[in-house]
Amino acid sequence: MSVTVGQKAPNFELPDQDKKMVNLESLKGKNVILLFFPAAFTSTCTKEMCQTRDELSYFNGMNAEVFGISVDMPFTLAKYKADNQLNFPLLSDFNKEAITAYGCKYDTWIAGLKGVAKRSSFVIDKEGVIRFAQILEVAGDYPDFDGIKKTLEGLK
Repeated sequence: MSVTVGQKAPNFELPDQDKKMVNLESLKGKNVILLFFPAAFTSTCTKEMCQTRDELSYFNGMNAEVFGISVDMPFTLAKYKADNQLNFPLLSDFNKEAITAYGCKYDTWIAGLKGVAKRSSFVIDKEGVIRFAQILEVAGDYPDFDGIKKTLEGLK
């Protein structure tokens, strides 16, 4: 199942890198950016998360909460966040519920790994409606940050 622009975003409750639970519905009233990535400590994922870190003040200025999401365990995400000085929460979808609900799960990834997140980005408005959706089939492809920013500008 895949989500589309204009539909209500599927709710989820996932632990962050500190094992604190984050529920999407509790964020209503703010724009939300979800950045699904395949795996911590890989090159393209690190580039993406570090760009997000470097541009976080822009996203915050657009009344947006940003979350990186992978199937890595919270302990791995805590180390990854610390090593890269990331300034936004990383959520663990270890049970693969969010990547399934958002339609961004590889059936088989490199080395036969199953159930890893496809690099995907979603912008959800203050009412919980998806306003931008991009699911990339190739893990080395890079998210459309310009499209994310343009969508946020339109939500002002």
